[in-house]
Amino acid sequence: MGLLSAIALITLLAPAIVAQPQVQIADRLMPPSLSAPFGTDRMGSDLLSSVIWGARTTLFVAISTAAAGVLVGVPVGLISGYYRGGLSHSMMRVSDIALAIPQILVAIAIAQTYGPSLLTLIVALSITYWPFWARLVYAETRSIRNEVFIEAAVALGSSPGRIMVLHILPAVASSIAVRTSMGIGATIISAATLGFLGLGAPPQWPEWGRIMAESREYLPDAWWYPLAPGIAIFLTVLGFYMFADALGNVLEPRRRRARPK
Repeated sequence: MGLLSAIALITLLAPAIVAQPQVQIADRLMPPSLSAPFGTDRMGSDLLSSVIWGARTTLFVAISTAAAGVLVGVPVGLISGYYRGGLSHSMMRVSDIALAIPQILVAIAIAQTYGPSLLTLIVALSITYWPFWARLVYAETRSIRNEVFIEAAVALGSSPGRIMVLHILPAVASSIAVRTSMGIGATIISAATLGFLGLGAPPQWPEWGRIMAESREYLPDAWWYPLAPGIAIFLTVLGFYMFADALGNVLEPRRRRARPK
């Protein structure tokens, strides 16, 4: 939480911490120094400034993608897990087909078709990530579908929608929270991959993957060029995965009981 809070604070306060990256051709490819702790890029911009402003783009894409995955995948998983029959099987077969196709290939195809933009990037990643939440909620709903408290709600005359929203959803909320934290970390890697391939955010938006792609022409001499965005990706993804693991220990009683004292 400390790591993620620090990253979030730096991202939100980026305009007050550093100025937007400025082109300074005379200072291009300068090694790390007191004035530029991470060095400068091919256009002479301070890499520290580029990485901090790039965090705003990367985290916006990752959080938006995870939110879209939750909004689509959770209802699909709830409905498929609660009901039985053709509707449930049809929804799950659609998610199985989506999972069978490599996510990065689908994202590349969509991004290549509609061109680089933040909206295209979010849509491309969301289409490939919602099945993870759908399968998780489906399995959890199936496992508690015949629990006593669900049968009691049915006996009291509760509607299926009320049961799914007020009884089943709170019971699976912990698993959704853990999956969402891990999903944000995975989305950051996918967004950086698309940016590295030139299919991510447009050029006017600083983005970690594109910064690493631009550094290829200047390696190994400009070793600091890919180091700054690489450290940012590593720390951010590590923070989300560690947070997901800790969140699972806190929210899931079975895992908490299994931990050694």
